[in-house]
Amino acid sequence: MTGVPDFAPWQARIHEQVRGALDGGRLGHALLFCGPARLGKRGVADALAAHVLGAGREARVAQLLAAGTHPDFHQVSFVPTRDGTKLRTEIVIEQIRELSSKLSLTAQYGSAQVAIVDPADAINVAACNALLKTLEEPQPGRHLWLVASNPARLPATIRSRCQRIEFRLPPRDEALAWLVARGHRERDAVEALDAARGHPGLAAEWLAGAGMALRREVAKDLAGLAKGELPVVATAQRWAGGDDAAERIAHAADLALARASGLTDVAGIGKLAAWFDAANRTRDLLRTTVRADLAITELLLAWRGTVART
Repeated sequence: MTGVPDFAPWQARIHEQVRGALDGGRLGHALLFCGPARLGKRGVADALAAHVLGAGREARVAQLLAAGTHPDFHQVSFVPTRDGTKLRTEIVIEQIRELSSKLSLTAQYGSAQVAIVDPADAINVAACNALLKTLEEPQPGRHLWLVASNPARLPATIRSRCQRIEFRLPPRDEALAWLVARGHRERDAVEALDAARGHPGLAAEWLAGAGMALRREVAKDLAGLAKGELPVVATAQRWAGGDDAAERIAHAADLALARASGLTDVAGIGKLAAWFDAANRTRDLLRTTVRADLAITELLLAWRGTVART
């Protein structure tokens, strides 16, 4: 973690507001940074942590934070599995117990400690119960901040003990200006922002990589499948054969939603909404041992049947 980054306008506004509230003592020890992914929640939280810990006053503090070795800054996220071959997909009770133990100690620099749990919506049930105990017993100078794109996954008992810092999609003109300022052509930025339904972070990610090209390919495939011009099984195998299968399905689901928004027929909208849900379930299945090509084949067969009747 380094100094204050070059924030987007919507990030800068939240950073300034929360920093002022922290300095004025108007915020409690527990904060929940929430809102859509890729809007900069973690970057703002890191910058605020640096401020609370005094990075702007002491060079040594800033150096320790930049090196990731500040003893009063604690981060909880996914850790490797026991065999070390991959990362866990949830935050477990041992991690929260270790965090609680650290927060019970005296701060080594100044009088504050900051802990960031990210993604907090990946905390399992047992870990949530342990976290609740820490939230219920705050100590002076201890800041416990949760970062979550899906805060509804957190128990209400935890959400109710945190003050929410809400990140929302910025106005379209502001998002478009930000994308153009990052070096993207306005025409491309408009296309990506429309595809991302006004989400500048997602649009920026697609523009920086191959996201928009992949989206166009998925749209072409869906059209070909609908007309019977593409073989379902071969298309499903092609989708499943790369590392971007989940991203393809996410684009497909979003394109189905966009198609539904242009309909007036209630039955047709309902069928596309059902396929949208099926696409999201299929994407979840890709994280299991289910054969991806078979799951995607079933989804694309359903697509052909759905659009044939809408």
